Amino acid sequence: MIKQLNRIPGIHLAENKNTEKSATHIVPIPEMVYIPMVQHIGAACLPTVKKGDKVLVGQVIGDSDAYVCAPIHSSVSGTVQAIELMLCFGNRQVMTIAIKTDGLQEILSGIVPPVIETNADFLKAVRASGLTGLGGAGFPAHVKLSPPKGTKPDLLIINAAECEPYITSDYRECMEYPKQIIDGIITVLKWTGTGKAVIGIEDNKPDAAALLKKECSSYSNIEVRVLKSQYPQGAERVLIHTVSGRQVKTGKLPSDVGCMVMNVTSVSFLQSYIETGMPLVKKRITVDGPLVRNPGNMEVRIGTPLSAVFESCGGLTGEPEKILMGGPMMGVSMHSIDVPVIKNTNALLVMDHHLAGMPVESSCIRCGRCVAGCPMKLQPLDINRVVVNRAWEELTAYNVMDCIECGCCSYVCPASRYLVQSLRLAKDYVRKHPVKAEVKKA
Repeated sequence: MIKQLNRIPGIHLAENKNTEKSATHIVPIPEMVYIPMVQHIGAACLPTVKKGDKVLVGQVIGDSDAYVCAPIHSSVSGTVQAIELMLCFGNRQVMTIAIKTDGLQEILSGIVPPVIETNADFLKAVRASGLTGLGGAGFPAHVKLSPPKGTKPDLLIINAAECEPYITSDYRECMEYPKQIIDGIITVLKWTGTGKAVIGIEDNKPDAAALLKKECSSYSNIEVRVLKSQYPQGAERVLIHTVSGRQVKTGKLPSDVGCMVMNVTSVSFLQSYIETGMPLVKKRITVDGPLVRNPGNMEVRIGTPLSAVFESCGGLTGEPEKILMGGPMMGVSMHSIDVPVIKNTNALLVMDHHLAGMPVESSCIRCGRCVAGCPMKLQPLDINRVVVNRAWEELTAYNVMDCIECGCCSYVCPASRYLVQSLRLAKDYVRKHPVKAEVKKA
């Protein structure tokens, strides 16, 4: 048996899992959807339709020849009204297809389960499904399931930790589709040749853990591992270390230590696609926060504007200080409620001033709490000093690219230092000056 380890630093947060008992509610089809051509890590898709075209549910409307890319499908039936730049997730200008829905939800003919007889067929099907990591990162799944030559993963880790406060969308997947999750794991193990799977789930989800254990009880190669509730338990490197004791070193991939990691909703969707042939056109998201009239878990068509999601929740009770796509620790602030839901959206949180007001920085007192809380064992206080002083040449001493931007350092800082912001600036500098950084290291 693989021994559980809990040595990696982290922090304890108020969980606020207010919507864990909220069964999934279907959001009505909106009048318009806006589907960006960038919804994943990697190359942008190019539109495969034009203005005035009739589109159907499941139809490919964007794709690319690039390897690190996944096709994008229409989530509705209707007519393409425009193809133009739109300010979307992460405040990026992205080519976006605007579709006026017809309310018919006509499905593209030829949507049938894929025929899979080989590993190559399996990977082709994964790509055709449009699946990208649904836990937040958005990495194309067919790439993740194709380990580099010279590596042979022997362990599939399913991430059901969902350690961010408020978010319960993965929990609801476990409660509502436990058999589909286990069937998906069996499918991935079969076609990738991986020997064993471990589902990592935090101990604040006992009902979900029990359901998954029941469903996999007849499989000797699938184990449900109940983990300590600690943020960021669901971060990929942290989860790998906690479950297996293996450590992914700087610049390396999970496959380098014999692991593959998939989000629990990702593996569940993949099984659904293999059984039905319907690609990724909808997503369950948690909608919560003090200004949401009726919080809950919502099934939303990809491309649905946030305004339509909030309307389905009874609207907002006041003027938001901040709207986050994602959790309160790693979520991204939205500039508008016209922004659409995308593939890796897992939550929308509407915060008031009390929760989202910007703190005032004071001087670092060198208490070391940011160092103690960092799951990657970095030195956020020193990186902050480097960035503030623009002493960029010192960055190479701090392994800044190991930062996962989890926010632990900022959360525990009594001086309210803008540590995460500094770390992001530092990482951006290293990305833009890779040659210089290598010279300094040498």
